[in-house]
Amino acid sequence: MRKLGRFIVMIIIILFLGFYILRNPDKPVEILKKYYADQESEWLELQGMQVHYREEGNDPPVVLLHGTGASLHTWDDWTSKMKDHLTVFRMDLPAFGLTGPHPGRDYSIQAYIDFVNGFVESQGLESFYLAGNSLGGYIAWAYTVRYPGKVAKLLLLDSSGYPHEGESDALAFKIATNPVLRPLMKHITPKSFIRKNLEQVYYDDSRISDQLVTLYHDMALRAGNRQAFIDRVFTEHSDLSDHIKEINCPTLIMWGKEDTWASLDDASCFEKDIDGAQLIIYENIGHVPMEEDPELTVEDALQFLLSANLTDSDL
Repeated sequence: MRKLGRFIVMIIIILFLGFYILRNPDKPVEILKKYYADQESEWLELQGMQVHYREEGNDPPVVLLHGTGASLHTWDDWTSKMKDHLTVFRMDLPAFGLTGPHPGRDYSIQAYIDFVNGFVESQGLESFYLAGNSLGGYIAWAYTVRYPGKVAKLLLLDSSGYPHEGESDALAFKIATNPVLRPLMKHITPKSFIRKNLEQVYYDDSRISDQLVTLYHDMALRAGNRQAFIDRVFTEHSDLSDHIKEINCPTLIMWGKEDTWASLDDASCFEKDIDGAQLIIYENIGHVPMEEDPELTVEDALQFLLSANLTDSDL
């Protein structure tokens, strides 16, 4: 009996030491600002959050919305090219980046629509171009449905929004929904886990640098972001996809053919449901076209946005 007791104690000690060694403590936002906020970074008090955003370039304005687990940095390469032609607004959405968790833990699409509207109103934007990737794409088209007069042109990059049965293939979502692994997710997030997720969204893994992994890892460890991710996974979302047909502004759909997170079938659905929408499918590219091949994709985006169109007179 004593041997069994000592064995149990040893197991507890080993587990405790393993947890202590493997754990990744939260990183305070003030520390992360030193590395990921630059001279272009600005801060806006909105919905009880200090929102990290950047404004660069000249009119007309375009607003860029990132996807799950990302931050405004996902648009770095696009911005460096776009700012010569447009005023680029991008921000860290609630639950992500340096902005961090929403104080009310509300990560519904409606909450994100309200957030984006609060942001554009704070910047005095009455009409603008809007682009979004993945979750950001969902927010972008849902915002366009809600405020059709404000969006002059819409870009959707591997956007979510159509309902799908079954569990997501994303590793992070699988862990967040596992009752055993979920509690550990808030404390143990190794870089290898982040790299594995990036390998799921990229087609060409050679484009995943150590610097990129460190960026995504640090953003995940921003204080409160891991709990916010879990909260967002368990947020119930109403199916709004029937409203996609209401979009009537010029729309460009940009899709990586090798995307394993967002089905190529969804790209066809967006093209079919949005009257006059254009679709570009990129060979050998995954879920984040603006990261994996920024040179090619930004040229297509600029050509679409800067082409003459009756709607452009509203800007």
